[in-house]
Amino acid sequence: MSAISTIIFVHGAWANASGWNRVLPLLEDTGIDLVAVSTTLASLTADAAVVRRAITIAKGPVLLVGHSYGGAVITEAGLDPKVAGLVYVAAFAPDAGETVLGLGAEGPPNDLPNVLVPDSEGFLKLSRRGVDEVFAQDLPLAERNVIFQTQGPTAAAALTTPVTAPAWKEKPSWFLRASFDNTIHPDLQTMMATRTGAIEIDVASSHLPMLSHPAAVADLIRLAIKGDRS
Repeated sequence: MSAISTIIFVHGAWANASGWNRVLPLLEDTGIDLVAVSTTLASLTADAAVVRRAITIAKGPVLLVGHSYGGAVITEAGLDPKVAGLVYVAAFAPDAGETVLGLGAEGPPNDLPNVLVPDSEGFLKLSRRGVDEVFAQDLPLAERNVIFQTQGPTAAAALTTPVTAPAWKEKPSWFLRASFDNTIHPDLQTMMATRTGAIEIDVASSHLPMLSHPAAVADLIRLAIKGDRS
């Protein structure tokens, strides 16, 4: 891998760019440009376009980091020649023709489908139990309150749109497996990490390791910056 000049961070469903606020300060000493984008959560196509626009104006080479649904976004957007690698943080890494919800349904069962609250426009939010027990169970109550109050409604359509050309087939990948994740089953994470050929680390975390274990996330990104495949 060439020396990385920019890292672009992509948040997941029901979230926003501020979810990376504990990881960004830990990487400031790298001298690399750090960019946390805000996606629409309305369309995989639109969200991949947001990332592609960020890549276009970034200094290359670029490292993409995606959490949860953001993993599908970087998978779709990451074939740009400026992209040198992909980091998946408790994330989806779909193959061609696969969707986020489809992958979740094919993996070991979890409680996520039971805590999604649809609205009349086809968007989904997390119930209070969803935040407390499925999404962020290892975070303090005050933080779970903020997550529940500020969550971004996410279109079911974004989660059911197939990936077309998965970047992990051409780019080196790194994967953080959250071993207490109740949103993406840890076994499903292992399956995705294995087929991408990713360097995988295991962290005893809920679905939000960038909030509960930011140092571990930063350490994995540092491996990717160096191109460390050991």
